[in-house]
Amino acid sequence: MNLQDVLRMAPVMPVIVIRNLEHAAPLARALSRGGIRVFEVTLRTDVALDAVAAMREAVPDAIVGVGTVTRPQDLEAAVAAGAMFAVSPGLTRELAEAAKGPALPLLPGVTTPGELMMARDLGFDALKFFPAREAGGVGMLRALAGPFPDVMFCPTGGITFDTAPSYLELPNVACVGGSWLAPLDLMERGDWDGITRLAEQAAALQVQS
Repeated sequence: MNLQDVLRMAPVMPVIVIRNLEHAAPLARALSRGGIRVFEVTLRTDVALDAVAAMREAVPDAIVGVGTVTRPQDLEAAVAAGAMFAVSPGLTRELAEAAKGPALPLLPGVTTPGELMMARDLGFDALKFFPAREAGGVGMLRALAGPFPDVMFCPTGGITFDTAPSYLELPNVACVGGSWLAPLDLMERGDWDGITRLAEQAAALQVQS
């Protein structure tokens, strides 16, 4: 699986926190109806890995990944759960080594040029820019495009529907990560139509690259 191609499948990758496993399947169907079929399920709850399996079963053509991967054992758990890619807030050599071979495509996080250079030396050309807003946002990504034209980014962290277009117009941004597509209050109310509307709005955003 080419991770750059996955990132280009939709302008927004929802960053999902599942606290109630019963929400996983209807959430996946709601996002899919709105045109979003690439999901990042964060490892921030005890049911996250079970949610990956539930979402894949509910929407078989979805590409479901696992986020907040910080250790090789997280990557192993993601593989066992049926995840199709993994996302990390940062990168270590141990994690890069664990992602090789039959393991998952990894989208590692970087913040600085030095971290970017290390990630590129380890074989990564698709990176998560995190935390995007706090790390300089659009201005930082524009500055990185010059010396690193071969790297594509998925900026994540503090991005909203209103600020997403300013990121998506950059040539080195394939998509953005956003938690606004799966708000906890709508999930708790079972407002799946509301989530579908959010997905439709996100899917309609234009990507420069």
